[in-house]
Amino acid sequence: MSPTVPRIVMKFGGTSVADLDRIRAVAEKVRKQVEAGCEVAVVVSAMSGVTNRLVGYCRDLSPQHDEREYDTVVATGEQVTSGLLAIALQNLGVNARSWLGWQIPLRTDDAHGKARIVSIDGANLIDSMQAGQVPVVAGFQGIGPDGRITTLGRGGSDTSAVALAAALKADRCDIYTDVDGIYTTDPRIVTKARKLDKITYEEMLELASVGAKVLQTRSVELAMKERVRVQVLSSFTDGPAPSEGHLPGSLVVDEDEIVEQEQVAGIAYSRDEAKISVRQLPDRPGIAAAVFGPLADANVNVDMIVQSTGDDGTTNMTFTIGKTDLARAISVLESHRDATQYTELQTDDDVVKISVVGVGMRSHAGVASTMFRTLAERNINVQVISTSEIKVSVLIASEYTELAVRALHTAYGLDAS
Repeated sequence: MSPTVPRIVMKFGGTSVADLDRIRAVAEKVRKQVEAGCEVAVVVSAMSGVTNRLVGYCRDLSPQHDEREYDTVVATGEQVTSGLLAIALQNLGVNARSWLGWQIPLRTDDAHGKARIVSIDGANLIDSMQAGQVPVVAGFQGIGPDGRITTLGRGGSDTSAVALAAALKADRCDIYTDVDGIYTTDPRIVTKARKLDKITYEEMLELASVGAKVLQTRSVELAMKERVRVQVLSSFTDGPAPSEGHLPGSLVVDEDEIVEQEQVAGIAYSRDEAKISVRQLPDRPGIAAAVFGPLADANVNVDMIVQSTGDDGTTNMTFTIGKTDLARAISVLESHRDATQYTELQTDDDVVKISVVGVGMRSHAGVASTMFRTLAERNINVQVISTSEIKVSVLIASEYTELAVRALHTAYGLDAS
């Protein structure tokens, strides 16, 4: 690629392509970027609500459905959008064609429903772009080692876009969504939330992993690994095509690009949590492996973990998983009851995880104590705690979500003036 020709990957989420009028508006944004002299590839999600409907069909037919057939069904949403957007672009005089995951090819492992990208051969897309054509790629999907369609998990179109940007050696990956950038917290809850001009990969990864819905976790992880510059911006604002030096959204970048680090960059929350307590396990070596090994084999991701030993010589384990994995996790744990010898299994899906995130925590003490004091002052009980170098997370009853987020946002000085 000539260094004078910027190469941009533009990704549009479900709300951005929710109906034909919005698809026409997206086509206009792509046309502007092409006319600005860029080589452009586009990645699209399914139209808003379509994936949920397709997932519902599968679950209604069989709660324990074949994941391979599930992928065949749910991948069709992105296929429809890519074809429609290509038609809309052609109608504007833009040379465009649709691409499905297997046509690129975007190769994945065989973890259907949660597949991970193994490799992307970008040669065909690069040839297409250099010939003046806009590839419109169906996100969220790839092809497994057995030649069957795979999907990358919910939000996987973000991952598709970042992976393509890396494979195409793009200058930037623009993620168009229903918000105009990354905020210090959800502005629907905190009206004084501030938009961030820049945020580090590490902070965005932590925020995404603990509930911020702007970017999907794996997409940020991949962007950090491949050093793909990611811009988050709104599909619903008009204006010229974004160019370097005139970027209206929020940039996810290396820490070196941000001069002064805030103590806390943002507050995130996740309602997609469920808590499981495995009670009165034998307190012996290997018991944790006996509990969590089968869950891992069933592709159930475990997050926060607390272990405590009682006076009777048994141990209790409490941990969190995604709500959608709760039924599967219960089934796995019950099927291994003879091996683990637990007495009781307790579950609670009426919980929420609240997290404070910031790379400035590395050099500032007292972040956790501020969190605990703020919650205690509002009589909010903390059920589980987990930490990392730049994050503190707590699990609380879901009824306190908005109160906790607002209080913490103010406590860390994040409110806009």
